[in-house]
Amino acid sequence: MFNTHKIGRNDPCWCKSGLKYKNCHESFDQKIADYKKHGVPVPRRDMIKTKEQIDGIREAGLINTAALDLVEREIKIGMSTEDINTMVHNFITERGGIPATLNYEGFPKSLCTSLNDEICHGIPDKNVILADGDIINVDITTIYNGYYADASRMFMLGNVKPEVKKFVEVVKECFELGVKAVKPWGRLGDIGDAINTHAKKHGYVVVRDIGGHGVGIKFHEDPYVCHVGKEGTGMLLAPGMVFTVEPMINMGKEEFYVDEKNGWTVYTVDGMPSAQFEVTLAVLEDGIEILTH
Repeated sequence: MFNTHKIGRNDPCWCKSGLKYKNCHESFDQKIADYKKHGVPVPRRDMIKTKEQIDGIREAGLINTAALDLVEREIKIGMSTEDINTMVHNFITERGGIPATLNYEGFPKSLCTSLNDEICHGIPDKNVILADGDIINVDITTIYNGYYADASRMFMLGNVKPEVKKFVEVVKECFELGVKAVKPWGRLGDIGDAINTHAKKHGYVVVRDIGGHGVGIKFHEDPYVCHVGKEGTGMLLAPGMVFTVEPMINMGKEEFYVDEKNGWTVYTVDGMPSAQFEVTLAVLEDGIEILTH
């Protein structure tokens, strides 16, 4: 819950901005306290980013977005997923960044490449060659000056089956509706409601057990962003929160399993395709800012 220990109006603000509390977060805290009084789950103070922190995440996001732009220009049939990994690793490190996935809890590569029926956490491999008709999610997280930025895109290669192409297009629509549902002083459930409603309308299934997350100071922070929800429920979306929207949606069944050999890659149980798009965004007083693309 939100920490509301007493601060004098002329004391330094808890956010370490250097401003007096009355000129910084006093009115914000009063608004949070009012929501809390009415039973609304509210974020902790450590979930509220400062302007300086958001600026840092934005800088990391510029490198991350440029890395995905590079993939979009260069990805082609016949290249290996390891080729993508090498290209992105070099791009990020040459710009002073660090690929966040590399050695994260033992993950062996600098990004995730999830192909066809892989929902997420696909591991780049020199023996996995992109073929005509493949769909692939490339998920990149960059650390720059200690700040994290996270995003992914889907790519369709060559002659993708019409039903699969439509599926990927609808997943992108679900993702865009989820982002559009994020509003200052809205609720976390609004995001999942928008995504799940559109997916169900087209006969697809949202993976509810793998979702978005707070990000910026660490790779994974609170809150957990479930992409199935009910409008008007869940945690308050307060200005200063930074998190990902990244719905993973299956063409067939929702159920999944994790590769026993590598311990990372998540697959659909029925072998049907899965797709995902992702951005990192910040909730602001007057709207949102997408920090990665």
